[in-house]
Amino acid sequence: MSGRTNTIDDWGGDFGDDYIERNLPDAERVAQREAMWKAILPAMAPEMPGSIVEIGANVGINLRALRNLTDSELFALEPNRKARGILRSDGVVPESNILTGTGSHIELGENAVDLAFTSGVLIHVPPEELPGVYKEMHRVSRRYLLSIEYFAAEPEGKRYRGRDGLLFKRDFGALWLDLFPDLKIVDYGFFWRPATGLDNLTWWLFRKP
Repeated sequence: MSGRTNTIDDWGGDFGDDYIERNLPDAERVAQREAMWKAILPAMAPEMPGSIVEIGANVGINLRALRNLTDSELFALEPNRKARGILRSDGVVPESNILTGTGSHIELGENAVDLAFTSGVLIHVPPEELPGVYKEMHRVSRRYLLSIEYFAAEPEGKRYRGRDGLLFKRDFGALWLDLFPDLKIVDYGFFWRPATGLDNLTWWLFRKP
């Protein structure tokens, strides 16, 4: 289960650039994400988030969907230079809200946003680095924490694009509660691929006390 020390270098370089080419923000992908968010956002009513940061935003498919559904101020944290360039050129979020870095170091202040979330990002974080990412997300969020990831009842590593140390599955929701027992479970769910077009994603939404 141990990850590799150069995981971020992979995503920040050519490997990450290739991911962008496979996941361009076309209308179908954005529409699928809009449907996903329409299932998640009502769980936060009546205190809808006024500000949201996505950890590992890539080219902003989630943020494009959110922009169509909410007036929240949006922030994008992304280590890949090419992805940040697309976020900038497409005007997905204001340029000042495009942050360089990773989940282990988020350049936002404590309680800076109402919602911090990941989508298909924690699965690529080596297990030994997960607590640091969780703690940073908890630090910057004023209210909600959301993870949308692959689920496994027991931690397991999977080969990804023919390589080891780049994809890990586990119960990411349970880890939130292990690290922060005072979090309130707001809601959780599953997006089945045949029905949604999404990649069999499980989501967990928590609220800080």
